Amino acid sequence: MGRKEKFVYNIHTLTYEKVVIPIKTRIWQAFGFFSVVLVTSFALLAVLYTLFPSPREKELMREIEQMEYKYSQLDGQLDIMSKVLGNIQQRDANVHRAVFGMDPIDHDVWEAGTGGHEAHPELTAFKYGGKTVAKTLEKVDMLSRQLALQSKSLDTIQDLANNQQQMLASLPSVKPVREDKLQKSIGTLSGFGYRVHPVYKIRKFHAGLDFPARVGTAIQASGDGTVVEAGWHSGYGNCVKIRHGYGYETLYGHMNKLVVRTGERVKKGQKIGEVGDTGLSTAPHLHYEVHYKGNPINPINFCMDNLTPKEYQQMVNQANSANQSLD
Repeated sequence: MGRKEKFVYNIHTLTYEKVVIPIKTRIWQAFGFFSVVLVTSFALLAVLYTLFPSPREKELMREIEQMEYKYSQLDGQLDIMSKVLGNIQQRDANVHRAVFGMDPIDHDVWEAGTGGHEAHPELTAFKYGGKTVAKTLEKVDMLSRQLALQSKSLDTIQDLANNQQQMLASLPSVKPVREDKLQKSIGTLSGFGYRVHPVYKIRKFHAGLDFPARVGTAIQASGDGTVVEAGWHSGYGNCVKIRHGYGYETLYGHMNKLVVRTGERVKKGQKIGEVGDTGLSTAPHLHYEVHYKGNPINPINFCMDNLTPKEYQQMVNQANSANQSLD
């Protein structure tokens, strides 16, 4: 059966005339029809793929779910590792670094993140799993940085441990005047703290120990170190100050004679001068101070050489009793 023909009535000629559609019009009609069919097909496919994903898409979605599950497990393991590392860092601060007189790792430095920018901006483009991966990687970055800090800290401690012999020799750990050369028992020394000043007759902070001894009695360095001051010091008279390292310094005042000079290296037990009565002093004696990180501390804690624990405790108790200082 052929294609149906169309006729229209011409009122001018009073006849039926055959309708002839131009080729150009037919082409545009066909193009419009196929365009509508094509758009409709794409829209239908989009709806179908959204509601009914393909087997490949189903497989990829299962993989994404598995990856998110694995990343969540990894995230939990990283939390555990972070806690273990934090415990190691705490032990480092409370034990190892304290033994060597070192400041612990600053808390703000330990907990600091990358700061100022997003660590992994490229992951924001991933619709599925991007946030999970980014969160895990941020924890990995933090853990890596903390491991580097802790490793550096342990390297420092190891270096100090290797030099422990040098450190022990440097720490002020012997009395600056031999006990058999003292005029009084070491237990009756004028100790550290508030004492009655012999000149001003007022309670004044006494930053050291007074060792009564005859003029000319040898004074020894209480630890290895470098002489940073040797000469006249207001109030202390002839004075020597030794820097031992590790935050420690010692001061020796009212000396009659100095046998060391500024910049000289000295050894523990080496003679650095003689007991005198110079400066603001009321009797021959050695005024001895121990400073740690710039602050005076009780020298009695560094004078336990040749004493039993019981003798040392008796000395501490007697030295802590209030009495009058000699300077």
